[in-house]
Amino acid sequence: MHTDCSPSTLAAEDFFLSLQKRPRRNRKSAALRGLVQETRLHPAHLVSPLFVVEGSQQRQPIASMPGVERFSIDLLLQEIELLLETGIHSVDLFPFVSSEKKDARGSEALRSGNLMQQAVSSIKKRFPEICVMVDVALDPYTDHGHDGIIDSNGAIANDESVKVLGLLAVHAAEAGADVVAPSDMMDGRVAYIRRSLDEAGFAEVSILSYAAKYASAFYGPFRDALASAPKFGDKKTYQMNPANSREALLECLLDEQEGADMLLIKPALTNLDLIARARACCHLPIGAYHVSGEYAMVMAAAQNGWLDADRAFLETLLSIKRAGADFIFTYAARRVANLLF
Repeated sequence: MHTDCSPSTLAAEDFFLSLQKRPRRNRKSAALRGLVQETRLHPAHLVSPLFVVEGSQQRQPIASMPGVERFSIDLLLQEIELLLETGIHSVDLFPFVSSEKKDARGSEALRSGNLMQQAVSSIKKRFPEICVMVDVALDPYTDHGHDGIIDSNGAIANDESVKVLGLLAVHAAEAGADVVAPSDMMDGRVAYIRRSLDEAGFAEVSILSYAAKYASAFYGPFRDALASAPKFGDKKTYQMNPANSREALLECLLDEQEGADMLLIKPALTNLDLIARARACCHLPIGAYHVSGEYAMVMAAAQNGWLDADRAFLETLLSIKRAGADFIFTYAARRVANLLF
């Protein structure tokens, strides 16, 4: 049996074996790995959701979200100072409204001088450079926990709800909000909010639309944080079916046409495919919300010693960024920013 062992043949085989090892050679040191890293996280890409509560010197731990707390405004300012020190320059505010101030129409949302307005005003006075986003939805304020006005048949009245959302957005802008973030999933609300802001003299206030917000099982801890779980039914008639992606892209394109400045997809980890598809077809900046349940899973596993929370959060947020997100809402924002120094 004759074997061709000519120098030219061996050289070719060695060459192709060497080519196969090329990816691994680029992993052999931290310096090389950093040099060729394709996706990078920066603290400026992170948005920290913050829960604000009335009173002073109030720091209320949220049991289902270890490490996350509700803050009264005085302590909220201290938390923001820590965020700024880590390079995070964007926050999103969610007010905790006591049960006695809730009603069927969410009237507290529009009361002049309410908790949201006080918080925004205080933050902008102390830290004018920070980007303050305000959640625009009625569920923190309604006694039934839904994101809109309920009609006589027990259904969400879309158009009536949109009018209230327009007022809520102007209310936030009056307090100094840089960005309003409608998270309700009512139809047509972006166009209505844009018109409402412009007519009220707030053309410079941006709209971050929750363009594709799914009816997800991963919102439970967030609803604990705001005591905003729906008292009847569910939110499937206005939040999206997790089985649908073409519908989500349609929602993104519609919100882009209606005047949104940025789009948000929520939850993040179960919708990495959608983030990538939206990035390919939409021209606006795209954010992703690493939601409360996604955060809580990592923390629960870490508390049981099953994984390293720091490494898990870094890997998780990198995957969201790799999918195409320009920015990420996450309850681990300050923790991760400290790891990025």
